[in-house]
Amino acid sequence: MFSNHFTLTKRHLGLLLTVGGTLAFVGIIAIDLLDVGREGGIGPAQQLALIVSAALAILGCSLIPLGDAPA
Repeated sequence: MFSNHFTLTKRHLGLLLTVGGTLAFVGIIAIDLLDVGREGGIGPAQQLALIVSAALAILGCSLIPLGDAPA
């Protein structure tokens, strides 16, 4: 009945990873900045989350130029 199939391309996956990683990175920093009553700064769990979210964003940026090949 439906012949239009959506294919996730490397460009789509790259955009999703870039946006997701960037939003996660900004969210983690925002949580630390908004929680002003707490001392201690960024802890080990937050550091790991920042590294993983930055890595996802970089991975996503590397996938965008690969174009419309299926992911």
